Amino acid sequence: MKRRIVMATFVSLIAFASIAIAQVDDYRKIQTPSLHSIQIPQPKRIQLPNGMVIFLQEDHELPLIRGTANIRGGGRDEPAEKTGLVGILRQAWRTGGTATKTGDELDDFLESRSAFVETGADADSMSVNLNVLKGDFDAVFPIWVDLLRNPQFRQDKIDLAKTQANTSISRRNDDPGSILGREANKLGYGPGSIYARQTEYATIAAITRDDLLAFHKRFVYPNNIILGFVGDFDSAKLEKKLRGTFASWPKGPQAVKPAFVSNPAKPGLYFVSKEDVTQANIAMVHPGILRNNPDYYAVEVMNTIFSNVFSGRLMQRLRTQRGLTYGVGGGIGAGWDDPALFTVRMATKSGTTLESVAALKNEVAGLINTPFTPEEMSLAKEAILNAYVFTMDSRDKALSQQVLLEFYGFPPDYFAKFPAQIQKVTADDVTRVAKKYVHPEELAVLVVGNEKEFEKPLGTLGNVTTIDVTIPEPGAKPAASGSASAPAATAAPAPVASAEGLALAKKVLAFVGGKEKVDAMQTVRYTESRVLNTPQGEMNADVTTTVKAPDMVRQEMTLPMGTMTSVMTPNAAFAITPMGIQDLPSSARASASGEMKIDFFNVLRHVDDPKYSFAIVGTEKIGDVTTQILDVNADGAHAKWYVDPATGKVLRRARVAAGPAGGEIVTDFTEWKAFGGITFPTASTSTRGGEKFSQVKVTNVEVNPTVDAAVFEKPKS
Repeated sequence: MKRRIVMATFVSLIAFASIAIAQVDDYRKIQTPSLHSIQIPQPKRIQLPNGMVIFLQEDHELPLIRGTANIRGGGRDEPAEKTGLVGILRQAWRTGGTATKTGDELDDFLESRSAFVETGADADSMSVNLNVLKGDFDAVFPIWVDLLRNPQFRQDKIDLAKTQANTSISRRNDDPGSILGREANKLGYGPGSIYARQTEYATIAAITRDDLLAFHKRFVYPNNIILGFVGDFDSAKLEKKLRGTFASWPKGPQAVKPAFVSNPAKPGLYFVSKEDVTQANIAMVHPGILRNNPDYYAVEVMNTIFSNVFSGRLMQRLRTQRGLTYGVGGGIGAGWDDPALFTVRMATKSGTTLESVAALKNEVAGLINTPFTPEEMSLAKEAILNAYVFTMDSRDKALSQQVLLEFYGFPPDYFAKFPAQIQKVTADDVTRVAKKYVHPEELAVLVVGNEKEFEKPLGTLGNVTTIDVTIPEPGAKPAASGSASAPAATAAPAPVASAEGLALAKKVLAFVGGKEKVDAMQTVRYTESRVLNTPQGEMNADVTTTVKAPDMVRQEMTLPMGTMTSVMTPNAAFAITPMGIQDLPSSARASASGEMKIDFFNVLRHVDDPKYSFAIVGTEKIGDVTTQILDVNADGAHAKWYVDPATGKVLRRARVAAGPAGGEIVTDFTEWKAFGGITFPTASTSTRGGEKFSQVKVTNVEVNPTVDAAVFEKPKS
């Protein structure tokens, strides 16, 4: 029955359209009626005495309740030296669970009810979100509140989040579009801007659980929170519940927006070389405006004329007429509380790179010197208003809009007045704002691609500044951004070496036996048994490792499938396997070199070397011991030792492993024994990203055994 009604309606609509078209002799004469006004009920706004703002929007269409706590404070508030902190917090907040339930227990609890409780974060805010069936709301609501107020940020989940962050860092240069966006932001804002910071292995490694707890404590107070609920509930009852839950929560420090600092790059041509691509990605940037600018509405019309999906100038001229691209777009960005950027982006085949740069520049200049026609104005306004309909066609969207306006301090009728403001824009207004805010002479032009395949050298267009996007290895300084006008991006500040740090390092030295005995130990051979955690399960291995100071290591590992031997020296890096002798890649040699630098006894041997520095960077309780965290800089390689300050015993070591597998490797030492007058760690468990991957039991240590130098040489066959 329903299908017959739908089909009859559809046929009637076709008939009506046919009659309407038959009455005119030109499609351009068809008159479209004005859009109907949209009347969506607005949510109820409540403000508690402690400053918390609550919006309630009833929607009884489905038996669902959705809620969110929007919290002021985000990525732009994190310290530069800990860039990426909010990303780690966002993930570990939910997965780390609460004081009463671990993240895994939360998973089981919520999945059994098909409920959703998750955390989010972006540049200026954090959120804790809820989506639940009406019948389960009373059971899930306390979990949501507990997660909001009492996250535990358990260490294993922090480690997992760090591993995933490091994996993202290792892959950030895979996609040319990602490179383009990232480096364009640096050019547009300046590399030191809070909107252009970049996570590095070093900044991820610097983040601790204490940092996450402190960040949460800094921002999560009722006067920094806006709650929004929509769904199948009675507003009066839910208001009572929310007041009972949150009204007694005292105010905290008010979140203060960090100062906006912009230091854009000098106008010019910038280049990132990427030789494994067949097309060039191009961006042009300079500063934009704020959304509360009175000219915003005229700018919006101009942007639409410039780059509406298919009717805009860019698509019509660069794709339809010239065939230079499949996708191009851009315009003047308008930030809610900080200026955005004027940005234009496109991709083109490598052989038309210079042609596309010139064409794109010409279209930007055309915003100033090419008049805006009545047809362009009409199409742009129609496109904006047609799209506007779908921004507020549900109660859920009406709620989201009011929360957004409250967050940024805009009047509650801002969106309601939007259509009238767009309708008032004239061609003269658009011409005026184009001349005021579009500055072709100030553009920083960025190209990412394979110059060998360009139709001409990029330098044909003028001086080129090359940007190095090499990913710094763990512990290394981040690469400079290459901006010619702004200061190069600086590395995260290293902890400052201190007398207290050096004293703690010397206490560790005394614990293991003292300087004289450590200096006399030039060769050491360890015999150990290991349990390796592999995707196929646990695997036992017997291992003999011979270390000859300062930089030679031979390791023989007997596995169920046979014996494997690896050798690392300054002159060679190879493996001997049942398949034969194989050279190891340079990356493996570099990784091994870093490992040898941060070896306990190598560090202690260099405790007075100026290339090695030590700083106490905090404390952490391990078992019953409150350890001091000693940051160790071993001639550019980094590790953290968690030291019992009473004895000098190291209970834990943390380091960031190089490469995509990467992640922070944490080793807990549970036993130390003396051999030859020196105390060695003899039992340990190591985790990577919170996942256990090896257990080691040292059965014997030989100090200064006789070792044939030939064992470090590569066999001839």
